Amino acid sequence: MAKYDKESAFRTNLGPWGWITLIIGGALTIFQLYTAFYGSKVSLIQGAIHLGAGLSLVYLLYPFKKSMTKRQGVPWYDALLALASLFANFYILFNYERLINEAIIFGFTAFDQIVATAGVLLLLEATRRVVGLPIVIIAIVALLYGLLGAYIPVIGHSGKDWPTLATEMFYSSSSIFGTPIQISSTYIYLFLFFGVILVKTNIGQFFNDIALKLTGRYTGGTAKAAVAASALQGMVSGSSVANTVGSGSFTIPMMKNAGFKPHFAAATEASASTGGQIMPPIMGAAAFIMAAYTGVPYNEIIVIAIIPAILYFSGVFMGTHFEARKQGIMGLPKEKLPKLKNLAKRLDLFIPLIAIVGFLLIGKTPTYAALFAIVAAFIISFFRKSTRMPFKEIIKMLEEGARSALPVIAACATAGIIAGTVTTTGLGPKIASGLIELAHNQFFLVMFFTMIACLILGMGLPTTANYVVTATMAAPALLAFDVPVIAVHMFVFYFGIVADITPPVCLAAYAGAGIAGANPMKAGVTAVKLAIAAFIIPYMFVTQPILLLQGDANVWNVSIAIITAMLGMASISAAMIGYYVKSVNWIERIIMFIAGLLLVYPDITLSALGLVIFAAITAFQFIRGKAEEKNKRETA
Repeated sequence: MAKYDKESAFRTNLGPWGWITLIIGGALTIFQLYTAFYGSKVSLIQGAIHLGAGLSLVYLLYPFKKSMTKRQGVPWYDALLALASLFANFYILFNYERLINEAIIFGFTAFDQIVATAGVLLLLEATRRVVGLPIVIIAIVALLYGLLGAYIPVIGHSGKDWPTLATEMFYSSSSIFGTPIQISSTYIYLFLFFGVILVKTNIGQFFNDIALKLTGRYTGGTAKAAVAASALQGMVSGSSVANTVGSGSFTIPMMKNAGFKPHFAAATEASASTGGQIMPPIMGAAAFIMAAYTGVPYNEIIVIAIIPAILYFSGVFMGTHFEARKQGIMGLPKEKLPKLKNLAKRLDLFIPLIAIVGFLLIGKTPTYAALFAIVAAFIISFFRKSTRMPFKEIIKMLEEGARSALPVIAACATAGIIAGTVTTTGLGPKIASGLIELAHNQFFLVMFFTMIACLILGMGLPTTANYVVTATMAAPALLAFDVPVIAVHMFVFYFGIVADITPPVCLAAYAGAGIAGANPMKAGVTAVKLAIAAFIIPYMFVTQPILLLQGDANVWNVSIAIITAMLGMASISAAMIGYYVKSVNWIERIIMFIAGLLLVYPDITLSALGLVIFAAITAFQFIRGKAEEKNKRETA
């Protein structure tokens, strides 16, 4: 994890400082639970407490360099930076009335400006440690743009001096403490803590056992079990790399033992785990920010996301099936599968998930749903001796909740700098108009350029930050073509996620390859083949939003769209793997890929044409297969 995932490269030998992180982390989680029960503070105070505690933990847990993680204790300078982070953010708390009232009229004091400058710099360094350098570079470029706008041609602006820019960034609710950190300090933190509690109940192993029981006995059953387990795991976790390592430590060796090549086993787990962020009911953290940006309630977003998620996992599932047929890999014997009665004893583990889905679907807020699910999961943890936690473990769990949120806190706050600069300087509309002009007003070219921007940003930015940046910069260009708002935001959301498996920087595939002992780049290329649906479906739901239950989405139209899309994914998956009923040559692969695209596109005429082509290829494959079998018998 530490090798491929920046957020996992934390200090492992804190010594006495472990008590400090325990107190700060536990206090932060208790604060989040308290405000969830009794109501959040005003956004600037809620965000300041959230960010101050988060940054102090980053400096205590994450060293200046990754190579220093095994050193004992915390250096004096990191302890000082942790204290400074608390001071800078809590300065807002203790001076709130003056900062939002008097300072607006009479101006900020010199000390206000110094604290704001320190707050911005402390955030950038903490983000570099826990998230990575690329997002920090983009934030610095945004700050330079804010400072030097008067000297920049075409997309310039009047420019601001540093004291104005720093105080605007740190003391307003439109930048660092803007929408991303507001969502992080309410919804996101609770869902991350919910995931921590579920880990304590060993739900991950339960998901693996269910998946193996459902799919293990069929062709390529181990790979199908990996896909199903990752889909289930994705319902409670939103990290591609964490999912890959968590599930992959169990599924990848199992796939290799069954006969799958190492790079394919790694790719299967990486592509399935990456899909976890698009799998309702708990999608990636960016989905909560999407709800705020689009005005579409999160309980509606999880319904809208169902069909694309089904298509994505169906594509990966079919790809593993065709590869298993190609390699002649069969299912597991019955005695190696989990016993049904043992699974039945653990069905109570689904109760927290059912609670979340149920409360969201009846219109309750995500905060309400998460709180009840947390309570349910906590109670269930006492049902078994193996998951029952003593008081010390409960306190430790509170700290783990804070630890799991640190990358999101840093990413959201830094993304706020970028988004704040874009909105306050008018850069967003300028980029959108420039993008449209570059594409010569061609809608598909605008979509293509937006996709490339998402994939490039995704090489260095976590999904949350990637979404915030592209939603503020690139999404307005697509909105100019009268595309539904939710379709545009789902478009950039999807491509920000699949960056984790897109070469050359495909962290989820790298993590899977590390477990499998495979070539990382080969695993990344194979993961793209398996997850090809994620590169096609966004174009489909932007041009025909019926797949997102928008527009003319009646039962008949949606049913036809789903059926044809599933057939299309089968055709595309077979083309990518190179096997259908029998091996397919390059001409057949090209024809099947085109047929698949026609089937996926939600247009009855084009889908009918794709169906005819797909049926013809299917018939041809069966006829050729029978002819080959006949020749073998005659030869024998």
